[in-house]
Amino acid sequence: MRIGFLFNHDQVHQVAHSLPIALAMARAGVDAELVVATTNPRLSAEVIRLGEGLIGPVIRLVELGLNRRGSQIARSALESVLPAAKLLVYGDNLDFFRSLDVLVVAEKTSLILKTRHSLKNLRIVHTRHGAGDRAVGFDRRSAAFDHVFVSGSKIRERLVAEAGVDPETISVVGYPKFDADLGGARTHVLVDDGRPVVLYNPHVSPHLSSWYAAGRQVLDWFAARDDYHLIFAPHVMLFERPYVVSIDRLRMDRAGRIEERYLRAPNIHIDLGSRASTTMAYTNRADIYLGDASSQVYEFLLRPRPCVFLNPRGLAWRGDPNFAHWRAGAVIETAAELGTALARASADHATTYRSAQQALFDHSFDLTDEPSSIRAARALARFAGLPALAADVPSREKLAAHG
Repeated sequence: MRIGFLFNHDQVHQVAHSLPIALAMARAGVDAELVVATTNPRLSAEVIRLGEGLIGPVIRLVELGLNRRGSQIARSALESVLPAAKLLVYGDNLDFFRSLDVLVVAEKTSLILKTRHSLKNLRIVHTRHGAGDRAVGFDRRSAAFDHVFVSGSKIRERLVAEAGVDPETISVVGYPKFDADLGGARTHVLVDDGRPVVLYNPHVSPHLSSWYAAGRQVLDWFAARDDYHLIFAPHVMLFERPYVVSIDRLRMDRAGRIEERYLRAPNIHIDLGSRASTTMAYTNRADIYLGDASSQVYEFLLRPRPCVFLNPRGLAWRGDPNFAHWRAGAVIETAAELGTALARASADHATTYRSAQQALFDHSFDLTDEPSSIRAARALARFAGLPALAADVPSREKLAAHG
């Protein structure tokens, strides 16, 4: 039995969503060859960093590349707009994918192995990444996977109702990212001087993100004041390329550049895509979350705190499950409303939104005393037809405690 875990992206934000499952299986001593495949040195470095010393000695690491000259030419021509390498790497490495019995992925692009490259016998497990509400997370492609791991009942219910996923092919496993040693606690930004810290975390999608319509007005508002700190840490893909192309709707936009006045502002910390943007360092550090469509709000709600949401396009969001997270705080339409919304945030949180946040979190995450990564490893072993894992699989914390 050969089980592969694939990480195929420009950024590292998906690694922590499924690598902990591979690590749990390795600690359990499963009777299978475990292989982690990456597609660039950045991903390889992150896998090794989070790998608990198991990458190499126990889990094999393979870095896949583009092997055909035509693929290399296409990447050079298209990469500034489209993730060409991400799409081409499958066809260039079919021998590797044919060697697997099960492939575990955090994204949907890998379905190309079935639809275009005819690897019908390769069983693909989707771990998803994030527990957000966007419609693209519940489209019909989800039903093409052989099995899907979900964080909680919300995701399961929507996959069945909206994507037509067979309930028998879904396992509720919790959120393996919460188990990973991400190193976020070692990241310190801004002066801890008692001023509230606001995290502005706009999404990348042109049709949903507040950045394109109101983002600079938000930065202007904070730059003109000294009573708040601001962490500007957008979705890691917002500034990755000169152009942003949405995958769920055909739309293109430019994120632009960050002006020097924002970079110089003493109360603003800007991170356009470093590792810290993926480790929950900022969601843990902030006192108030300011966002739009990003699933990171649910990671912020691991510890309930005030939220404010930007709706500059005036979307009709009430009653729409794709904006369920907007029930966690006040919704405003312009940066001019920030003063009132932020001033009221703490009081409104206590009286109105804290209970709603807890309900949203509980619906999104089914967490138990057993770590989510171990629950997912058990589900993967069952799906792969491997012997059941022992009742007491050692967690990362237990191993660390015993040296």
